[in-house]
Amino acid sequence: MTNGSFEKKVAIVTGAGVGIGYAIAEQLALQGASVLLNDVDKAVAEEAAGQIRAAGRICQPFAGDVANVETVRGMVAEAVKLFGRLDIAVCNAGLTVWGDFFEYTQEMFDRVMSVNLRGSYFLAQAAARQMREQGQGGRILFMSSVTGHQALQYLSAYGMSKAALEMLARNLVVELSPYKITVNCLAPGATTTPRNLVDDPNYDTVWGKVIPVGKVGKPDDIAQAALFFLSDGASQVTGQTLIVDGGWSAISPSPSLDFVEKK
Repeated sequence: MTNGSFEKKVAIVTGAGVGIGYAIAEQLALQGASVLLNDVDKAVAEEAAGQIRAAGRICQPFAGDVANVETVRGMVAEAVKLFGRLDIAVCNAGLTVWGDFFEYTQEMFDRVMSVNLRGSYFLAQAAARQMREQGQGGRILFMSSVTGHQALQYLSAYGMSKAALEMLARNLVVELSPYKITVNCLAPGATTTPRNLVDDPNYDTVWGKVIPVGKVGKPDDIAQAALFFLSDGASQVTGQTLIVDGGWSAISPSPSLDFVEKK
């Protein structure tokens, strides 16, 4: 369904070649936004943007690793160059590196933090600078996780990075509210994405057994929640986190993690 809710808005969505990021980029474009779609893989970014353009919508690819600060700054500059302004930044790019705490390496830790935290922090900074200059407010959305709320074995670094994003959103309320920029978080629960299926081909079945509603989420479930935070109707909502997990965090049963233990 398209209703033009984001007509004349310009958005950046990182990590949007597939999965949740793609669903958010697609929905924004279908609602009228001009979207700069980022993925670390150039071919994936171009294919994803092409799919959205094939539906008659405005979307341009931008390849690059968000762990590189100059890349995220260049992303904002490119959005402004292409579309004249920036209204929305969705800091979705992230990665999961499973591992036993006792065996976790510095390289594993640094990679998780560089993408999940540094990339999100400096994209938010670059986007907020542009929004402040424009003087018309804006929307920033971080992608957290239920693992930022509930402990899950083998995800010590990942869970820490996601909890940090929620604190960042709360902290930025102080600095960004004077410029009418809201900043919020989404915390997806188990959601079927290509990355999760690579980790565990039985992902849907394994997680479906422990989620109260009886099924895993889909990327569009998260995208629909994102549209609210990014909309004009959410101008009074900032510094908040919405958990979208089918009720899992209410009871938090752990699924089988055999796929990690067998590596």
